[in-house]
Amino acid sequence: MSLSIQKRLAAELLKCGESRVRFDPERIEDIEDAITRGDIRRLIDEGAIYEAPKRGNTRRAEKGRRGPGKRKGGKYSTLSRKERWLLRVRAQRRYLRRLKEARLLKEGAYRSAYLQIKAGRFKSVAELKEYLKSSGLLLAGA
Repeated sequence: MSLSIQKRLAAELLKCGESRVRFDPERIEDIEDAITRGDIRRLIDEGAIYEAPKRGNTRRAEKGRRGPGKRKGGKYSTLSRKERWLLRVRAQRRYLRRLKEARLLKEGAYRSAYLQIKAGRFKSVAELKEYLKSSGLLLAGA
């Protein structure tokens, strides 16, 4: 007799796929007789029906084969423009906040630099640093 109905019910009760449902070979007769959800639930509790463990993902990048030549897609497919902007802006804001907490900025410099960061004036933290030094907004010791 086919055990497909029992397998389907067990999969629903175990909250897994049918391919992961396993039957104890010594209890096949009991499993064949089980026709209700209650019967299947009882067999699960007794251990006659159980769930096989999940299989892990075995794919992994080979060492030395993950450079720009292996990447597929366009310029912005790996990191979108918005994600790049977010990473850049967050790094600049973090640097600016550190300077403010260390009291290394002149009065009003924090807000003006913050707004310029928001406007996208600086391409990197290094450029922001250079701007702060050249415009004299950094106090001595920075």
